[in-house]
Amino acid sequence: MSDNPIEDGRQRWQQRYDASRVRDADFTTLSGLEVEPVYGPKPGDAVKGFERIGWPGEFPFTRGLYPTGYRGRTWTIRQFAGFGNAQQTNERYKLILAAGGGGLSVAFDMPTLMGRDSDDPRALGEVGHCGVAIDSAKDMETLFADIPLGDVTTSMTISGPAVPVFCMYLVAAERQGIDPAVLNGTLQTDIFKEYIAQKEWLFPPEPHLRLIGDLMEYCATQIPDYKPLSVSGYHIREAGSTAAQELAFTLADGFGYVELGLSRGMDVDIFAPGLSFFFDAHIDFFEEIAKFRAARRIWARWLRDVYGAKTDKAQWLRFHTQTAGVSLTAQQPYNNVVRTAVEALAAALGGTNSLHTNALDEVLALPSEEAAQIALRTQQVIMEETGVVNVADPLGGSWYVEALTDKLEAEAEKIFEHIKEMGGDGTITSGLLRGIEDGWFMSEIAEAAFVYQRALEKGEKKIVGVNVNTEHIDRDLEILRISHEVEREQVRVLAGRKTTRDQGAVDAAIKRMLEAARDQTNMVPAMLDACRAEASLGEICDALRDEWGVYMEPARF
Repeated sequence: MSDNPIEDGRQRWQQRYDASRVRDADFTTLSGLEVEPVYGPKPGDAVKGFERIGWPGEFPFTRGLYPTGYRGRTWTIRQFAGFGNAQQTNERYKLILAAGGGGLSVAFDMPTLMGRDSDDPRALGEVGHCGVAIDSAKDMETLFADIPLGDVTTSMTISGPAVPVFCMYLVAAERQGIDPAVLNGTLQTDIFKEYIAQKEWLFPPEPHLRLIGDLMEYCATQIPDYKPLSVSGYHIREAGSTAAQELAFTLADGFGYVELGLSRGMDVDIFAPGLSFFFDAHIDFFEEIAKFRAARRIWARWLRDVYGAKTDKAQWLRFHTQTAGVSLTAQQPYNNVVRTAVEALAAALGGTNSLHTNALDEVLALPSEEAAQIALRTQQVIMEETGVVNVADPLGGSWYVEALTDKLEAEAEKIFEHIKEMGGDGTITSGLLRGIEDGWFMSEIAEAAFVYQRALEKGEKKIVGVNVNTEHIDRDLEILRISHEVEREQVRVLAGRKTTRDQGAVDAAIKRMLEAARDQTNMVPAMLDACRAEASLGEICDALRDEWGVYMEPARF
């Protein structure tokens, strides 16, 4: 050890870098200039507070989780897709993989998100329109036909009925002859954000948390590489929050799930690596980069100092990013290609672990095949042509970026304190539940959205093509339209499936699931049996709604 902590850190980083695997690639500029894998203060320089910035792969991970940055492994290109029926979406997945996608991310239709079958009267007109319709394990089997689930990571964006949908995914893997223990991917599952922003819940908060706890325990012992809980800030930001609110509300939700695991007697160093995050990449370039860096630092510090995590992996904040759907405009939609590219670059410079880029036509409909390919190519151009993968945290040390990172962290800490005060017992979980019941989160987001909208209307904030540079550009888009025949066929197939299955096996499995719900044993094994017997999603969720009741949001004016 020297008397210079910065040099000590540099040496620790160098040792980790030398011991790491680095991709066989050209890490020079376009002109052939050699670049270092990371940059920091000049030897001998003293930088006050540098320990808060640090080196890549070292606590507090402000500059990234790995000493190699993207030299070791680039982010996963994980395009979000789903429409129509399982067969149609399967074909789109094969196109994404063939075009260079590195992982799949499943978008479900509204009935599936709400735990309803396609033949439910409340599903009328919605089947297959905002994602893929999944009614039972057979649909999941079709969704991934000829796509070996042991070889591809899969993310599923679903929260309320996440556990039964995940069970269907496990059954699909079994039917491929794959041991579910080897599966890798993420499941959103985050129910806090539904009450806060997206509003797609099934039950009151406590039963939802109980089911999430069962899933966390099951995956920790049975499917160790799968991340059963992706904590989502994306929907919070899309609802109108500020960057600081997205950061704070999302991490607070994550702290709530840590407290859930600890309350069940689970080892934080075992279950915390199974938590991942999902953030929005909005249009304010530097603010978004700072947000991602602050998120890593806050999470690492809280996991170590508040919740007692000892290992690096338990302190790591791994996150997926999606470019901001709310930033897309129907006016001059080709401008959306530029917006998405800027947002994707911010995600890369912020150190995202995986990324989805929105298509230019998503403000109008689900992406067409051409628009989806442009979105994919946007990531590939950034990854292959810009040089951002050559250096870990290339903006680290920027006065502006570091000041923004510190400011967002400070704003988030103020919000954490308020959440704890709302709960009254010093835990984040109690504050989350109280804030949900009182409508506090909803009110805060609504106020932020109102302030931004007012700034747009006054011209203080500008959107090209909307309130500035509004001259018309003539060119019609060919958008993807979902035929109502999809719904009719889905309903017909589901009816046939229900007549040919073993109804006794379905009834017995659902009965065991409800018994587990009542005696506090883990519900996942019985739910798996129900999915193996082709119990439908609606049947499973309706049984639980009858058992636990439904949630009504408090009125807030």
